[in-house]
Amino acid sequence: MKTRIPLSILSVKALRKLSQPFHGLGSKIEKNFPSLKLYLEQADFRVNPQEYLAMCITSSIFNFILLVISLIAIFIKIDAGSPFIISIAIAIVISFFIFLQQAIYPKLLAGRKIRNIEKNLMPALQDMLVQLNSGIPLFNILVNISHEKYGEVSAEFSRAVNKIGAGIPQVEVLDEVASRNPSLYLRRSLWQLVNGMKTGADTGIVVKEIISALTEEQLLQIQRYGSQLNPLAMFYMLITVILPSLGMTFLIVLSSFISASEIITKLIFWGLYGFVLFFQVMFLGIIKTKRPTLLER
Repeated sequence: MKTRIPLSILSVKALRKLSQPFHGLGSKIEKNFPSLKLYLEQADFRVNPQEYLAMCITSSIFNFILLVISLIAIFIKIDAGSPFIISIAIAIVISFFIFLQQAIYPKLLAGRKIRNIEKNLMPALQDMLVQLNSGIPLFNILVNISHEKYGEVSAEFSRAVNKIGAGIPQVEVLDEVASRNPSLYLRRSLWQLVNGMKTGADTGIVVKEIISALTEEQLLQIQRYGSQLNPLAMFYMLITVILPSLGMTFLIVLSSFISASEIITKLIFWGLYGFVLFFQVMFLGIIKTKRPTLLER
């Protein structure tokens, strides 16, 4: 495995050793995550779902122990009632949500990889077309792109170049890269290129057609993005502008009638401020996730 498991206090190497007794439990709960194997492959995790879930369970157990100890110390210090029961209950809830976050992490990582590929795909293909028109062989173009700064596209081509250099046929390698890649647009592009190579078509014309198809897809993504922004903008205006304004006016009028203390009034206003800030951050996150992947560069 090439990366850390998020929210884990232990390294991947330590988790692999300590998680062995939980492989059976990981196998039982694997059916609740039917797509985990696919996401692990797409995110380049060199581990099976059973082992990964066992590592997540081990990490959650250590997080639970650390949380219980920390919470007990805090509740004893502030002299809270039943510190052990409260600490265990809170630690169970937090540890469960941490486990879920770790279990879906390969999906998030695969999604991040897809976005990185698709935002660099068009520039890489345009670079390829320019080099093809200059008479450079396709293998040399793959080598050149693998050394450029095209993110995951360069990484995929670098792996392809290594396999081609090891003696595997070029068409077979590109077909394999397309088959296991999580990006739909890269798969389509490579399969179209492979089919053109098999039929003996002009590679430059094939790449030009691929770029043309992606350009049309960009236009469709822009149209879909625009149609999604209208309801989102209305939602943003309602939650972060209209409701806070009306709520502020209502609270000012209400506070003059009920004679609320200064502390309560401040808490209400700070709570309203936190509510608005939370929805603004959430709205920015939604806008970012909805943005067309082919336009992110």
